[in-house]
Amino acid sequence: MTNHAPDPAMLAKAETLTEALPYMQRYAGKTFVIKYGGHAMGDPEAARNFAEDVVLLKAVGINPVVVHGGGPQIGAMLKQLGVESRFVDGLRVTDAETAKVAEMVLSGAINKELVSWIAQAGGRAVGISGKDGGFVIAEKVEGSTRDPDSNIERAVDLGFVGTPKHIDRSLLDTISGSGMIPVVAPIGVDKTGQTYNINADTMAGAIAAALGAARLFLLTDVAGVLDKSGNLLTDLDPKQIGALREDGTVTGGMIPKLETCIAAVEGGTEAAVILDGRVPHVSLLEIFTARGAGTLVHR
Repeated sequence: MTNHAPDPAMLAKAETLTEALPYMQRYAGKTFVIKYGGHAMGDPEAARNFAEDVVLLKAVGINPVVVHGGGPQIGAMLKQLGVESRFVDGLRVTDAETAKVAEMVLSGAINKELVSWIAQAGGRAVGISGKDGGFVIAEKVEGSTRDPDSNIERAVDLGFVGTPKHIDRSLLDTISGSGMIPVVAPIGVDKTGQTYNINADTMAGAIAAALGAARLFLLTDVAGVLDKSGNLLTDLDPKQIGALREDGTVTGGMIPKLETCIAAVEGGTEAAVILDGRVPHVSLLEIFTARGAGTLVHR
């Protein structure tokens, strides 16, 4: 009888599954909130990988909740319609016309496209926004900007840009409990019925806190938080983040992402992770391997 040596590639796959097993057991029944955006949204292959990851999480007993952005797509549609975009410190000034376009792109095109990708990967998803069931009550963001010449801060009306004030988790619990995956567009409504566009990172962080999620994942276009030498910082707490801001290591768009992570973990999320959404299956690498893949923020 001839003994055949096992295929090294098959052995590697088996070892990967063995390594993942304790993490599957640890997170079974837990909730993960994943903010999907950046480069991955414009790339069909990346979208397919992301959908497969989400379906796999559901299959191993984790409850994923997807929150998506859509800034570039909103910008492209506004340009196509001849509507000019204006930004203050990275936030789009949203007048009534812009708000309608944003809701159309976010709740319509992008949301349903994501639902479709998840369906093609073998999952069942339900696309909603914060308006559905009134599950996200929003309030208007009071914007401000600093004059570069006088250094005086002045108030700016950002229009219909909001922030989550209250989240009713019952709708998300119902969807997840029925075996489906909620896909959330970052739109909210105030008590008068006024619609507000909400930053997707902020929305994801607020939902993660409300659900007491085990993890908040922010998929972005960088590897994570880097030190001044360009090395990845894999583990941070709010005090360390404060020091990195003070010495200028953390600047620009990373600051609001880290503020979102801090708010989420202080609000009840176990940990938040900033991940490079350009890396295939990065969510699985972060969850199911000992090394992880991004910057983890914890209390």
